Parts: sequence; structure tokens; C-alpha cells
Amino acid sequence: MWYSDSPNGCFGGIIVGLGVAALHNRFYKIQLPNALSFFGGTRFVPIISTVVYMFVGILLYFIWPVVQNGIYALGGLVTGSGYIGTLIFGLIKRSLIPFGLHHVFYMPFWQTAVGGTMEVAGQLVQGGQNIFFAQLADSANVAHFSADATRYFSGEFIFMIFGLPGAALAMYRCAKPEKKKAAGGLLLSAALACMATGITEPIEFSFLFVAPMLFVVQVILAGSAYMIAHILNIAVGLTFSGGLLDFFLFGILQGNEKTSWLLVIPVGIIYFFLYYFIFKILILKFDLKTPGREDSDTETKLYTRADVNARKENQNNKEATSNDSISEAITRGLGGKKNISDVDCCATRLRCTVKDASLINDSVLKATGASGVVHKGNGVQVIYGPNVTVIKSNLEDYLVTASDTIAETKETSAPEKVEEKKDKKSEKVVKSIIISSPVDGIAADLSTAPDEAFAQKMMGDGAVVTPQDAIVRAPEDGEVAFVFDTKHAIGFMTDSGVSLLIHIGIDTVKLNGEGFEALVESGQKVKKGDPMLKLNLEYLKEHAPSIVSPILCTELEDNQQIRLLKEGTIRAGEALFAVDICE
Repeated sequence: MWYSDSPNGCFGGIIVGLGVAALHNRFYKIQLPNALSFFGGTRFVPIISTVVYMFVGILLYFIWPVVQNGIYALGGLVTGSGYIGTLIFGLIKRSLIPFGLHHVFYMPFWQTAVGGTMEVAGQLVQGGQNIFFAQLADSANVAHFSADATRYFSGEFIFMIFGLPGAALAMYRCAKPEKKKAAGGLLLSAALACMATGITEPIEFSFLFVAPMLFVVQVILAGSAYMIAHILNIAVGLTFSGGLLDFFLFGILQGNEKTSWLLVIPVGIIYFFLYYFIFKILILKFDLKTPGREDSDTETKLYTRADVNARKENQNNKEATSNDSISEAITRGLGGKKNISDVDCCATRLRCTVKDASLINDSVLKATGASGVVHKGNGVQVIYGPNVTVIKSNLEDYLVTASDTIAETKETSAPEKVEEKKDKKSEKVVKSIIISSPVDGIAADLSTAPDEAFAQKMMGDGAVVTPQDAIVRAPEDGEVAFVFDTKHAIGFMTDSGVSLLIHIGIDTVKLNGEGFEALVESGQKVKKGDPMLKLNLEYLKEHAPSIVSPILCTELEDNQQIRLLKEGTIRAGEALFAVDICE
């Protein structure tokens, strides 16, 4: 089977990882209807992943045996083709480096029966790396480690310790005189990293995109190194990659009799010169723009996969950036990209840190749909409601490609629209929905909340309760809509259709869950009085600005109003306020 308890469990991880990544990229900006808006954006990803993989699990129950047979056939091709099979493995693995998929390819050979099986110390062991370490643990009874098991990695020591440093020397020797010093420093550090740790990315990416033919040479030479190591019965193991550290631990220290590590040195020297001369000839013949040979107006640098991904993102985001007027306006309202030092969000607020608070333009921010703006030193909280995660994701994407400028500090003078409010006191109340207190404590009007956003009802209307008991309970029969990641807030939908936000304390999101223990989970049905949170009141009193806790109705209709029913001492389950429905 494909799941984690099976011998081929790594395939399950690969399938889930790739699938969740695809679902994230597809849905992390999704916007849902207002009633479900909290579950939009990144919060929707685990929901859709759970649903999708429930069906994927059922489907794979039927199709995985066929896939598994195909995987075993591939492993059989490699293991059954002798040295040619090892060459094929090496060529494919190195060819996948630019796409970052080499881990997907080689891991089954390292960890599963695809890479072969062997009985070691009376136990059947599967996978090349597992076989090596099993033999290492039983080395007293092993004359020579199995080269058939180490064929999937022993060749790496040849081109990582010797070959690619030769390529780095060739690129240095071919650099322009005026750029030789800069190129030398970069290439030396990359070569040392490759030799010591086996991390090849700095060197390979330095020529991968500017001179693809050099990468073709690298793939062929590296692939052949796997085969030559297999032919010479070299059996040096590794944990991560073929650097000097692993070579010393699993080759030299184990003795030449068990690993044939001495053969790596003469073969490595030959590969050093092969890389050096082939690279030098091709660079000079085709005038390849390797480090140090760039045009005079181009910076000499080593490229990484992050640079490549950023280039792709820039191309993909150009059109989206130009059309994202909301993120552009938010950036302008915060004083420009150069003024923004951090972007985050909580349940309903976009939380940003700026360098100069005087550049913030509240009018521009409110014009983006914010219900309010709260200033706290160099921090600013823009109140958007439950869909704030989508706004945050869009803003972060926009900032990647936005101009690094400071916006002009110019407060707009356009008058704010003042909505005509009906005198609801004169309207007839046709129905009242009672909302009870979720905790023992002191009840008060919402306007007394020691937080501007709550007190001005930017996030909804309701009341506040200062907890005097450690247990927060369900205020009515209903469903837990969400438990926030930091456990400081719970979204709750009563059976009567009232959407509540139970927010324990002020700025408690910054505690990252300390002082809270969630007793329920998202989607759980509860009865009035059921425990939902356990609080460490002493910790919260010491570390939070205030433990005054707003109990809010976040989605009131125009014909609904809040009527406070109790002030002062209140018990959990006692009526706190009423939602009056008028006609």
C-alpha cells in the first residue's frame, strides 16, 4: 500500500506533498461568501486537502497495486541492468536537479525495495541506504559493504569532492581580468561548500541557465561517476550528500577493506582534470557567460534556485501586480513598500509594522474596505474582518514586485460617507436571540474595551467579559466554526444562526498559544456549557495587556441590534446580551 505504515511509505509522503502544494497554489487566495469568509485564503487549504485526500485514499486503494508494480519494474530495470542501470540512475537523478525533483526520484531507491533488498543480521532490509547502515551496524560480520546497495550514492564523492571544484577552477581561469577577484571569491566559497558538504547548487546554478551545455556535460560526467564507482566496487555510504565529512565518516573510518575508499582519490583526480579542461574549452570556444565573464553592467554573482524561482515569480506576477489595486492602495496607505518592515494578520486584522508611522494614511487604508485603523507606535492594525488572510496573501505577493519607494504623505480631504442610521429604538422588535456569557467574570459594555478596534465596534458589536474562571464554555448550542492557530480566539455559530467571535484578552495573539489550551476543534458540535478553552489566568494577566475579552456578533444584519442584558458579576451560561431583530 501507499500509506505511511507500508514499506513504501515515502511514496505516500511524495503524493501528499505534491498534492497539497498544488492545492495551496490553487486555493490560498480563495474568497468565500461572508458567512464563511473566515475559512477563505490559506485557511481553506487544509479543509480542501482533507476532502481531496479522503477520495485520493479510496482511489489509491484500487490503483496503487498497478503503480507499485510499475515502480518495482523501474527498480528492476536499474538493478537488473548492472552497470548500465547505475548509469541510467545517475543520469536521471542529475538531470532532475533544475526542477528540484531529484529527491522524488532517488528516495525510493534509498529507502524502499525499489533499491534492492538484502538479508543483514537475520533481518530483511530494503533500500540502498538502509542496507548500508544495516551492514554498518553489523560491520563485524561484514567483509565488504555491498556496492550494489551503495551504487546509488558512492559515485557522488567523485564529482562533488573533485569534479565540480575542477569546473569552478575552469570558470575562474576564464573570468575577465577585471572581474577575476570577485569571481574567485564566489567560486572558491562554492567549491569549498561542495567539497565539504556535497551541496552542489551554488556551482551548478552558476552555469545551469547561462550555459546549459555545461550542465549537459555535468549530467553525463556525474552519471558516469555513479557507474564507475559501482564497477570499482566502491562502497562508501552517506547520510545526505557526498562531501568530505561523510567520506571521512563512512569511508576512511570504516577502512579500505570494507569500502575501497582509496579508489575514489585517483578516479577523483581524473575527474578533476576532465571537468577542468572540458569546461575551459567550451567556455572559451562558445564565449559562455559564466561567473566573471558577464557583460560589464552585470553583477558577478552565483545564482541559486531561489533566484530562478524569483525570476519566474516576477514574470508570473507582473500582470497580477498591475491589476491588484487593493494591495497597491494598502501599500500606499502604509507609506510605500520601503516604509513597510513586517506584514502579518490575526483573525480579523492586518497587522503591519512600519518604519515611520507619520507616513500612514488612514483615509487611503479605509478606502480599501477597512472598517477601521488602529495605531500603536510603529505598528498599525487595519480591520478587514475574517477575509483578512486573503488580503495578507495578496499584499505579500504584491510587495515582491512593487517598487521600493516611499509614498508621499498626503492625507486625502475627501469627506467620508456618513450613512443615515435609522432610529432603531422606534422600530418594533419582533424577535430576540439571547447570547449567554461563555465564562464566569465581570460583564461590561463593549465601549469599555481597552482596544480601539473593539471599543468602536470595528469588528462587530457585543459585550466584554473579564474572565475570573479558567474554563471558557459554549455560550449556546452550536458549532465551533474555528479555533484560531494561537488558541486565543474561537469562532462560534449558534444553532439560532448568530455568528460569534469569542476573543480572550487583548493582543493575546502575540502569545503564540501560551496560556491557552484548546478543548475543542474546528467543526465540532457542542452544547451550551461544554468546555471549549482552558486558560492560565495567572500567565495571561502577567503577559497580556489586558484579559478583558470581547464577545462579538461579527455579522449583524441592518435590522439587528445588540442590547446588553447584564453588567457586573456574571456566571457562564447567564444571559449576557440580546440580538434584537427589528422590522
